[in-house]
Parts: sequence; structure tokens; C-alpha cells
Amino acid sequence: AMALTIGAAGGVATHYAAQPQRPSAAVTLAMDLGAHFESSGRHIGTPYIDKLGKGQPLTVCNGVTGAGVVAGRTYTPGDCQRLELPRYLEAERQARAALRHWDSYNPWVQASFIDMVYNLGPSVLTGTTIARLANAGDLAGACQQMPRWVRGTVAGKSTVLPGLVDRRDATRELCAEWGRDGHFSTTAILEAKK
Repeated sequence: AMALTIGAAGGVATHYAAQPQRPSAAVTLAMDLGAHFESSGRHIGTPYIDKLGKGQPLTVCNGVTGAGVVAGRTYTPGDCQRLELPRYLEAERQARAALRHWDSYNPWVQASFIDMVYNLGPSVLTGTTIARLANAGDLAGACQQMPRWVRGTVAGKSTVLPGLVDRRDATRELCAEWGRDGHFSTTAILEAKK
């Protein structure tokens, strides 16, 4: 959002100030999911080498790698929020662009896709069975594909990672079941975020 300032002398001076973007309910849910599976708060502080990550990247907070991660620096919860939020907003943008029925999905479903893009990258929705099924209107089928994305590279070999098995089971459940038929009401979630 941009702010417009009106000068006291009657003139108009334009002052552009970047306002923090408030995340959607889906981004908030995805961030909570990511925090649970990435570190449960254990990696707030100093960066570590992710021995299971591709290229063993320097990592901090809830899975943040790359620009902004500096060896030896101490990161506060506020620092982590500032690093993570833009990445989650970008994951939401990428998921929205890849899935043509995005606006018909409830926040739980959207959060499951956002988490997958944040955790695995946008290629998870580029030419994949998940995207093909979702875009064909088969959300149930797309949700059932999520547990297939559980492999990482360990010692040069593609390996099933138990943490990814748990995380994908959670995203599948959110995608397939939450916000419908007796599970948490999406209306209640949206009201709670106001």
C-alpha cells in the first residue's frame, strides 16, 4: 500500500511508504505449518548447515536459505518473520498462478499448496500430476498426490525422508479434509484473523 501526504501549504507532496503486507489466512496457516515441520522454533537464532537440504545450504528460522542468511549472525523471531513472510507471499503468488481454481479453495486447501511450494519450490506445481488434477477440477485427486513428494538427496542418493512423509501427510489431510464436513470452519478461521 502507498501513502499520500498532503502538505500544510496546500500543495500536494507525494510520499510513498511501503506498508507491510498483511498475509492472507492461507499464508498464516502455511507459516504455522512450516514452523512446526521446519524447526518448531529450534532454529531461531544462529544459522546451521542443513545436511539434508539440496547442496547443504546455510539455513535459519523455518527453512530460510539464500539471501539474508549470514553465518554467525543471530536472528530474532522478528528477523525470522521478516525473512519468511516475503517467501511465503511469493509461494502463495506462485500457487495462485499455477492453479486455475485457486479462488474456489478454502484457506486450508490453499495453505497446503503454499506449504508445498515454500518447502519444495514452484516446480511442485509445474507440469506435475498435482497441478494437472487440480486444474482439471479434481481437487481430491490432487490432494492424494501430495504424499508422493517425500524424497530428498542424502549422500548423493534419492531417499525417503521421514520428516517429509509427516509433512506431506499433513498437507494431504489439510487439502482433502479440513474446512469441510464437520472439520474446522473456514468462516471461523477468517473471523479469528480479523
